[in-house]
Amino acid sequence: MRKTVSALLIFLHIFVSAQTDTAQIVSGNRTNSSEALTKPYVILISADGFRHDYAKKYDAKNILKLAENGVSAKAMIPSYPSITGPNHYAMITGTYPSHNGFVDNYFYDKKQDDYLGMSMLNKISARTLLGGTPLWSLAEQQGTLSAALFWVGSDSDAGGTRPTYYYKYHEKFTADEKIKIVLDWLKLPAEKRPHFISFYFPEVDKNGHLFGTESAETRNAVKFVDDAVGRLISEVNRLKLPNVNFIFVSDHGMKDVDLANPLRIPEMLRDKNRFIYVNAQTLLRVTVKNEQDVQQVYRELKRSKTEGYKVYLTQDFPKKLHYRTSDDRFNRIGQILLVPDAPRVFLEPDSKKTPGKHGYNPYKVPEMKATFVASGPVFKQNKKIGQFRNVDIYPMVAEILGLKISKPIDGKKATAKKVLK
Repeated sequence: MRKTVSALLIFLHIFVSAQTDTAQIVSGNRTNSSEALTKPYVILISADGFRHDYAKKYDAKNILKLAENGVSAKAMIPSYPSITGPNHYAMITGTYPSHNGFVDNYFYDKKQDDYLGMSMLNKISARTLLGGTPLWSLAEQQGTLSAALFWVGSDSDAGGTRPTYYYKYHEKFTADEKIKIVLDWLKLPAEKRPHFISFYFPEVDKNGHLFGTESAETRNAVKFVDDAVGRLISEVNRLKLPNVNFIFVSDHGMKDVDLANPLRIPEMLRDKNRFIYVNAQTLLRVTVKNEQDVQQVYRELKRSKTEGYKVYLTQDFPKKLHYRTSDDRFNRIGQILLVPDAPRVFLEPDSKKTPGKHGYNPYKVPEMKATFVASGPVFKQNKKIGQFRNVDIYPMVAEILGLKISKPIDGKKATAKKVLK
């Protein structure tokens, strides 16, 4: 009998957990303000790892059509490092990773004496651990409802206000189920309907990592996302809502790397009493526990350095990348940076050896550059522009939704002026 009860309890726990994992979370009993009811709709779609040239390279018909009907950029420049978490959060807050604290997918926080990042989103849910005001938070605070389907940071308290509708991250939904969720949001009564929706696809990045940029798997992943975007646009247009606008972006690109000649992490850094290092393979960040040792350690690393990477004091890192010590508002970057020359990567003996990587300097490695395409009543038609920084997405969406930007950001309005009517 006890075994039967125990088995039942385990089953119920698993069942409830599974239900909770995929359940929509609704934040309070909010409604749109009277002003918000007249605002446009913005659906911001991100395809992780969708390199700036993938649409043409792999004939993404729906995304190319979106560009023909609207605007497109030669490329969008990711914030440094060109990695998923920092760049999704940079786009949604209009601030560089060094300014908002999301400095890497995985990072050490000296103040918390803890590791934080993408795989520990529950740890960064507290409002004080991330800077910036996400677009959903800005919208909600000004009476405009929002919804998020897996955008990085959407289940955190950053900015002080979560989206009205959101989900904790998982990968259990099919593309059609995701599309249905967006449609259901847009079918809500006007006072409950979100005017800003953020939406995420992981497939292109995953296959680029596992199989490389020239693989059939990556080509098929691009087609998968393109087909889903086409269905989403078609189904949303059938609703005949006024002034619906689509923005398709990616966080970064992808490059095939040299796995045959991996870079080895300097042996001296393995002394845990002296150092904490975080290896993103395309960037290795070093925290020297004794601040007085930084200069000496830097000189030792420079002397012992082999070919294939550069050693920087963070205080002297290229200013253009906004990743210097003077930019590091949360003190999370570390004092020394080891930067591989693409396509080289730092690999531990037990590292996962996948052929596709990102994270490099997008100004020196063009394969890191991302995609930007947008279409809708507010956008110009058949307009092509040059490349721009991804933090400019924030003032663009704020302009469309008539939102007042309440705190300083790094994004500029110049891009919005080029693409909006």
